[in-house]
Amino acid sequence: MTLELANVGIGDEPGAALPVVSAVAAPGRPGVVAVETEQAPVLASLVAGGRMHPDTGRVLLDGHEDAAAVRRAFALVDTPGVAEPFPVLSVKQIVREELAFAGQRPSREHVDTVLDELGLQHYADTHVQRVPTAVRVRLLVELALLRDGVTGIVLTSPERHGGAVEEWFAVLRDVARRGVTVVLVTSKAAATTVENLLDTTQTEGPDDAALSDGNDPGLQSGPSVTAESATVPTEATP
Repeated sequence: MTLELANVGIGDEPGAALPVVSAVAAPGRPGVVAVETEQAPVLASLVAGGRMHPDTGRVLLDGHEDAAAVRRAFALVDTPGVAEPFPVLSVKQIVREELAFAGQRPSREHVDTVLDELGLQHYADTHVQRVPTAVRVRLLVELALLRDGVTGIVLTSPERHGGAVEEWFAVLRDVARRGVTVVLVTSKAAATTVENLLDTTQTEGPDDAALSDGNDPGLQSGPSVTAESATVPTEATP
């Protein structure tokens, strides 16, 4: 599944809300959208995820314009004001809320199983605002992939939480290698680092990625990343 943002933008220059950007994301090769300002990353994510129609350009899924199909296949992850967890939620609370959102049983046993499979059990009682960025990215991406029909993710501005780009991007690269289509919306500085990493690291093609482990792309265990009642404000179901 390939997602292409072909010269998409919102508003007119100078000072467009979303300056014209382009990117291509496919399994094995994350797509990178480099934008600045406070509003542009959210707008870029909404456009990439099929939730907003751009003023210019097109969003193509496997070569075709189909916003409904994009919405079904792609989850917005950590998008400010749209799909980000409250900072004071613990990791286990987030898992419980996201299991319910995915239509799965959010029992204590199921939460523990998910945390064990992700190698994040030791962060269970930690507020999400206090975990390393790479842990946050792994947690939220893997939980989004539990949703029925989701085979792609749009991650928004992970650099805003700090941490080394190399660490949190390694999580995204591993997810893409499992056959997930990954769109990263990030700052221009972080995008430069990511592009250098992509240029210097051999990535798998879509066919290789899809066959990498023979399993569903969701919730794959991997190396651990080290370093009150509320509701997760996830996006509404389309």
